[in-house]
Amino acid sequence: MNPTPAVLARARALTAASPVIAVVRAPRIPDAAALCRALAEGGIRLTELTFTTPEVTAHLRRAAREGWRVGAGTVLTAEQAEQAVAAGAGFVVTPGLRPEVARAAHAARVPVLLGALTPTEVLQAAELGAAAVKIFPARTFGPRYFRDLRGPLPDIPLVASGGVDAGNAAEFLAQGALAVCAGTDVVPPDAVADGDWAEITRRAKAFTEACGAAGAGGAGSG
Repeated sequence: MNPTPAVLARARALTAASPVIAVVRAPRIPDAAALCRALAEGGIRLTELTFTTPEVTAHLRRAAREGWRVGAGTVLTAEQAEQAVAAGAGFVVTPGLRPEVARAAHAARVPVLLGALTPTEVLQAAELGAAAVKIFPARTFGPRYFRDLRGPLPDIPLVASGGVDAGNAAEFLAQGALAVCAGTDVVPPDAVADGDWAEITRRAKAFTEACGAAGAGGAGSG
């Protein structure tokens, strides 16, 4: 159940261009494209819209139509994965090991990030064909855990998610994380729901500068 070389190359290219993924959980998103633009202006070019947000597929469609790099998060079923890809998601993310989601992503030829915590789960995720393995919640063992995992598992790309903020993101990257996920530290639910794009840009810029990943904003497909 392995992804094709082209899918793996796309996954590496995504995180190489921007090692920060903004994970959005909000009661509402007034304008998904404007949200992605605000994040990009702060240096974050990858946005994960989760299935915990109402009407997430409509938001994915709106952002993808305008060329932003968006993925779907908290994908728990094959049906959700298929809906997300049909709406324009360029990658799908799970909080745990979901073989049916991996199969659906591979069938659609999009990268899948499977969630794991222990070394056994990381290996299982890799065997399921994860383009990268999301260590969740990363705060449980902290940045040095990534160095420990990279020792015996140097070829499995790891992404830090859960408890990552501007104060520790750089250390996660330094200890071997391919990318980090920025949650409420950058996209507070209230700010998203209120459409406070200036505040989100400010937070995104502070986060990327703190972890050394700042870059110029711009169209998501550029």
